[in-house]
Amino acid sequence: MNHNKVVLSGGVWFVGVPIGTARDITLRALDVLASADVLVAEDTRSLRKLMDIHGVPLAGRRVEALHEHSKEGVVGRLVARAAVGESVAYASEAGMPLIADPGFELARAARAAGVSVTCAPGPSAVLTALVVGGLPTDAFHFAGFLPASRSGRKAAFAELAGVKATLVMYESPKRLGAMLADAADVLGADRACVVCRELTKKFEEKRDGTLAELAEYYASASVKGEIVVLVGRADRVDVREIDIESALKSALKDMSVKDAAAFVAETLDVPKRQVYQRALSISRD
Repeated sequence: MNHNKVVLSGGVWFVGVPIGTARDITLRALDVLASADVLVAEDTRSLRKLMDIHGVPLAGRRVEALHEHSKEGVVGRLVARAAVGESVAYASEAGMPLIADPGFELARAARAAGVSVTCAPGPSAVLTALVVGGLPTDAFHFAGFLPASRSGRKAAFAELAGVKATLVMYESPKRLGAMLADAADVLGADRACVVCRELTKKFEEKRDGTLAELAEYYASASVKGEIVVLVGRADRVDVREIDIESALKSALKDMSVKDAAAFVAETLDVPKRQVYQRALSISRD
């Protein structure tokens, strides 16, 4: 099916593309791809294949590459073309552009140059995983790809431990087992977890359990495809008064009343005012 060209204003157009099933693309995204003066992609072969499936002709245009190894001059040339009135359409390899994606540099440079930035939205692996994963969605935190090294991952999980929201992360199939083991070690073995694989594709799979259970399973399982990992928020634990007092007495040995109260309140997840009043009382005694 061929798509008629529409008139696009000059600027940079970011195009959401399917995360798996080609038919998930929007009609507006197809219009933009059919009409843009300049086509840019994180993966040029993927975009050309998608356009071919939907009957969108290149019409003499070449698809330019923009990925993490591109030279800075590529972004500059694209912004310059958009600045003189050409429409530049960028698509990531899959899903929404700029989400764990090199298109961010193009967006930032375009805005800095006063060039219009527009988005034709589409599928998102983050949101799709949240919908099918079954964990709370009223608040979530997207952490992208975590560091590849074990020490880096553990440090990242330590920072995420206090986030009061469902955690969403991308991960390589090769590192999935190790990543889940580190998560169980730092976040807690009993935290709820869902591993979503190949979302919207023929072999879509969702596996849920605790972090410990899934770490054990994926330690030996052969895994392929795109992975999204969801980790449930930590259960709030009732903190006893004696625990607050003990923590404060320890903190006050090296900290001021204000700093000790702030530290204990954050560590135990209790109201700061309550802790500060107790710290004042302990310091007077």
